[in-house]
Amino acid sequence: MSFRDEYTETIDSYYAGTLTPAGLAEWQRQRLTTVLRHVTMFSPFYRRHLSGVDITEVTPQTLRQLPFTTKADLRREMYDVLSGSTADAAIFYETTGTTGASTPCPRGPRDIMTSNAAVERSWRTLFAQYFGDRMPVVGLMGPSELYAFGDVFTAVTGSLGACHVKIWPESPRVGFRKALRLIKELGVEVIVCAPALCLSLAKAARHYGYRADELPLKLFLVLGEICTPEFRANVSSIWPGAVVHPTLYGSQEALCIATGAPSGKLHLSQLNYIAELVDPETGEYVGSSGEGELVLTMLIDGIKPLIRYRTADLVRIEQRPDDAQLPGPVIEVIGRAADRIDLGSALLQPAELESAVLAGVRGCLGYQVVIDRDASGNDEVTVRLDLLPEISGDPVAVRAGIASRLRERAGVFADITVEAELDPVTNTGAFVSWKAARILDRRVAVDDIVRTAREVAHRYAITT
Repeated sequence: MSFRDEYTETIDSYYAGTLTPAGLAEWQRQRLTTVLRHVTMFSPFYRRHLSGVDITEVTPQTLRQLPFTTKADLRREMYDVLSGSTADAAIFYETTGTTGASTPCPRGPRDIMTSNAAVERSWRTLFAQYFGDRMPVVGLMGPSELYAFGDVFTAVTGSLGACHVKIWPESPRVGFRKALRLIKELGVEVIVCAPALCLSLAKAARHYGYRADELPLKLFLVLGEICTPEFRANVSSIWPGAVVHPTLYGSQEALCIATGAPSGKLHLSQLNYIAELVDPETGEYVGSSGEGELVLTMLIDGIKPLIRYRTADLVRIEQRPDDAQLPGPVIEVIGRAADRIDLGSALLQPAELESAVLAGVRGCLGYQVVIDRDASGNDEVTVRLDLLPEISGDPVAVRAGIASRLRERAGVFADITVEAELDPVTNTGAFVSWKAARILDRRVAVDDIVRTAREVAHRYAITT
């Protein structure tokens, strides 16, 4: 049986719920051995990195005895990490290079088939929930050059038989004015984008004279950064009738790790990965569920499978609910390890800070948290908000709620201001770093990541 036929048979069983736990465990065991053979044979880096390891003895249960692969390894080794030549790939991508050297991320036919399959199954479920038997027009708002976004979602919409239009506002051939015109003319009901772009699109609609209720948008499928329930509820208040769903968690180097269900939860693609959680400070293994830094071992023997790859992402993994519409454990992304904020009496995850700011807040087109020290050396916070007064309600109550939540979670005093125009860096989202976009920390010197975010901020600036 060919790999394609074997994978199709297995994934059909996985999504139908007929793949038993024993069957899944056997699949992961066999695929792990196959991938370890593959990388030690074809990757110069892994041949050295795993020298002396008897790969036939490694199982999913003993996998944590192997060394980590880190982002520093990928940047140092570059093409030596690949298990084959770039000529063997179907398409070449690389990481953005915004926080370090761009690293090569080619994908072969096997990588593309297995990674896209999970996205296609997710979208079939979501579209059936919201559109029944018909297919919506899908607007893709993300980069394509050297980046997988455009190709992945083009392939998936093609498999589903849905029309798509590439209308990334940052493109010099598009921009927000043309994107909004096409959304209206084509009847675009689904937008695939980063969470921050949901707000920028709303600001642009107001700037160009569009009312939210005259545009046909029904579903925002978001990816690329944290997206808390509080953020999603806020977006829905700005776009009445539109629902926000996390659609994909992944990266250039690790491909599609998890996909979204109608519940709003992301489900881990267990056929393609073994997931571990480690302590982000020590690297100590903490289990396969709970909270920690995500470590991935890829189970597809493609061009660049990674073994025990430290993603630097903080996640929470929980058992799949019995009524879930997708298989696999639920994975919640709570932010990058480097984006944690030491504030007052607490070390806050990015998702915790966003939840504290946006809980119950409606009509917010953007926010920024500014951190200073007072004369006594204590942390003090200013939260800057861009609010739509006709939606947000009593500004006094909004300010009081945010101040109370920050005082409760971090023991800090917070001043809340409402401003018509925020720092343009807030529109960059996680293109560089969520923290660089949302947090202005005046307690520390400006670093390279913040500088990069500010350099690209003008491309995302939307005025009202």
